[in-house]
Amino acid sequence: MSLHWRIMGATVLVVVLTVLISVGVGYYATQSRLSVFVDRIGTEEAVQLAQALSREYTASGGWGTASAALSEAGYIYDRAREGEGHEEGGEISSELFHQDQVRVVITGLDGLVIMDNLSDLSPGTAGHDLNGHRETVFDLTTNRPVGYVYVDVNEELLATESHGFLRTLLYITLIGGTLTIGVAILLAFWLSKRITAPVAALTEATQTIAQGDMARLPVTSSDELGQMSAAFNRMTSALETQRELRRRLINDVSHELNTPLSVIKLEAKGLRDGLQSPESASDHIIEEVDRLGGIVTDLDWLAETDHGELRLAREAVSPNELLTAEVNRWQPQAQDRQVELSPELSDGLSDVSLDRMRMSQALGNVLSNAINCTEAGGHVVLKAGLDDNEALVISITDDGIGIDAADIPHVFDRFYRTDQSRNRGIGGTGLGLAIARAIVEAHGGVIAVASDGPGRGATVTIRVPLDAC
Repeated sequence: MSLHWRIMGATVLVVVLTVLISVGVGYYATQSRLSVFVDRIGTEEAVQLAQALSREYTASGGWGTASAALSEAGYIYDRAREGEGHEEGGEISSELFHQDQVRVVITGLDGLVIMDNLSDLSPGTAGHDLNGHRETVFDLTTNRPVGYVYVDVNEELLATESHGFLRTLLYITLIGGTLTIGVAILLAFWLSKRITAPVAALTEATQTIAQGDMARLPVTSSDELGQMSAAFNRMTSALETQRELRRRLINDVSHELNTPLSVIKLEAKGLRDGLQSPESASDHIIEEVDRLGGIVTDLDWLAETDHGELRLAREAVSPNELLTAEVNRWQPQAQDRQVELSPELSDGLSDVSLDRMRMSQALGNVLSNAINCTEAGGHVVLKAGLDDNEALVISITDDGIGIDAADIPHVFDRFYRTDQSRNRGIGGTGLGLAIARAIVEAHGGVIAVASDGPGRGATVTIRVPLDAC
């Protein structure tokens, strides 16, 4: 069964159960209260009538005005008026309904009947086996009992009336419940479609991606479903970027590997054919092997940072000595490209806790990139200083080919190379800056790049908090 029908079925089931429980509880609760009400009618009316008869007895000094009390309370039965009521409209007034339901018998203390409102018992006869609720009538002057009043409510008829009311109530409730269930089915259908539509679209999109194509989901809301679609689109964009980076990596690594392998092959053939001296051929072969080793080293560094295995061996390092050593290490490459490489050091920089080898690797990657991207006659400046005594700031500034604004957010991505570097034939696999970022972040710092655009140089800034050092 699909998710759509399961959600719809579960929603409808909950609504149906809720309606049935509500109807059942309401019906039996009302029935219970009506039973209590019917039972209380006789008792309450007997008490009220006994009080009225006590007042009449006291006022008249006997039972002569008892009929007046019954008439005032509506217990005098008038058959002619009842017949007229039936003939006129079939509706019984509340008074006649009341007379039909209640039989009142007044007896003395000796049990002899004084009055029967339905005239079933004659006055003076013995009232045996009288039903209903009995209350004592008092002479209020002496506060002594003078007789009894029996109020016999036709509970069977009242129960029938209450059952009729309950049936009507049940019908109305069932009709309302049926309408509620109908509306619930429509809402459940709409809600389940709204929930499952993005899921179905997500399934279709993942199948499309599995087949090698890209897909996007429409984001139509800001709720969890909309957030899911937006997250999927971000994942798709990241996957598309990674595919492009992988394609570039394959092209770059193939090119980087092919060049030294071709040189090694040519040098070996020249050596075999006697066209090259052993010394010259071996120098070229060693140089190309070192180049291959550099590629492998970069890939090893990448794997190390990917698995979180980057371990730091911190030691007290002088920033000025670190930068001087890097300038001396990369000066031959700068001179070979006719680029001026110079340091700008600040006095009074105290030692900081760094992993010298790894930070040297990070600075070397940035410096090598800056030198390669700078034309002959250009300048590369390496600076070090403190930022409000809170962070060590190292910057590498060049006046080389610069970086396009669209490339700046990606220059530290793995395998990423700008179009300017490709067009100018600048080598590399796009791993150097990614490795530099991993090293700086392992020290608790951040690395950033800024450029005014192509042809205007670039500045890479490394900030390492002193408290992290």
